Amino acid sequence: MLFNSFSFLLFLPIVFVLYWWVNKKGLQLQNSLLLLASYFFYACWDWRFLFLLLFSTALDYFTGIKMAEAKNQGHKTFWFWLSIIVNLGFLGVFKYYNFFAASFTELLAGVGIQANFWTLKVILPVGISFYTFHGLSYVIDIYKERIQPERNGVTYSLFVAYFPLLVAGPIERATHLLPQIKKKRVFDYSQAIDGVHQIIWGLFKKVVIADNCALFANDIFDHYQSMNSLSLFLGAIYFSFQIYGDFSGYSDIALGTSKLFGIDLLRNFNYPYFSRDIAEFWRRWHISLSSWFRDYLYIPLGGSQGGMMMKIRNTFIIFLVSGFWHGANWTFIVWGTLHAFYFLPLLITKKNRHNIETVAKGKVVPTIKELASMILTFCLTALAWVFFRAKTVSEAFEYLKNMFRFNFKGGIQFLEFERYAVELLLLLSLFIVVEWNSREQEHPIKGKGTMLKALIILVGILVLGVFSSPADFIYFQF
Repeated sequence: MLFNSFSFLLFLPIVFVLYWWVNKKGLQLQNSLLLLASYFFYACWDWRFLFLLLFSTALDYFTGIKMAEAKNQGHKTFWFWLSIIVNLGFLGVFKYYNFFAASFTELLAGVGIQANFWTLKVILPVGISFYTFHGLSYVIDIYKERIQPERNGVTYSLFVAYFPLLVAGPIERATHLLPQIKKKRVFDYSQAIDGVHQIIWGLFKKVVIADNCALFANDIFDHYQSMNSLSLFLGAIYFSFQIYGDFSGYSDIALGTSKLFGIDLLRNFNYPYFSRDIAEFWRRWHISLSSWFRDYLYIPLGGSQGGMMMKIRNTFIIFLVSGFWHGANWTFIVWGTLHAFYFLPLLITKKNRHNIETVAKGKVVPTIKELASMILTFCLTALAWVFFRAKTVSEAFEYLKNMFRFNFKGGIQFLEFERYAVELLLLLSLFIVVEWNSREQEHPIKGKGTMLKALIILVGILVLGVFSSPADFIYFQF
């Protein structure tokens, strides 16, 4: 069930009405209803993988209690590693086994050894990377004695399977979400209205910005051999806005939907394309994943303690793992490595914590230096997105090679023969202006004139949105 589908348009108000109708009948019933709705939402993708979700939930629920009841450190460690190994084992089998099998086969073929490893012919369970990380953070926090295990099965199950965040995040923490689930919720009209507005803005980013950019980005990437440099530059820009509109749009819809139920989720995006360096970009892009790796991998590895070589090692590990988390393809590993190299100069010069505040805070326009820094950072991220989008590493390098040949034969080529290409660039320019003027708010519909802004954006969705065949969100594949 897609957020941008008619079925979700029916599903959400039904669950919303039932949820607040049973509010007076007790918190347990309210949570049970939300849990059943979440399982139904997930089963709409593929009901068979619901059993995997249930098993993962039961495993972490059970091992969490066992760790708390362990009579010695040895027993506690056993239950901890049982959960870690099984969770990562499922993730490894479904997401990475075929990748390793194919890579090993190619490696052996390179030295003259022919091998044919057995591969799995299964689809990747939607959301497995996200709900696995939910469970891992919960188990790790119990092991480190940061939290106590949740003994109410419905409460814990809802923490894992809560449908707004289930398939593409944000990656929640038990310390943030569980207390809200355990507390009686009272309907807040202003919070609900703000949630509706955030849903509208997220839907605009998805069906107007992302899906329109996808039409052009797909065309360019699929035919990059015949495109001149200008068209290839445009392809990288289109995909940069496609993935931003797609993923941040999903996050806005998720956060807005959750507000309808009186639950606040972690913010996942904070206008990342207005970043002045790569360090700031990663503080603003997929925030819940970046902070997860910081807290559960980077800091345990030593973080910023120790010498410069240790800091560099930890940085590369984080970015490599982040790339690998996104998908079982060398393209993602190269993408992560490239960002590590982007980050390296900031780390060495100790400038990775310089741009903490919002750019040009309280001002209408940025300084020339700030504008130049934002453009440079965007260009670096757009360059890296080519690897993220390409099917293979060699295809990405070929794309970039053609792009930097500075072949402008055919002039404006793609803009000239592709209908509405110029109009899309104008739309993106307007989108940038709107986001810039709203960069100190959670989303652009906040503030003055909310009803008028919401109405204008709704009209924009109806007029400019892509509805012919609702497109999956990109991060569903992760």
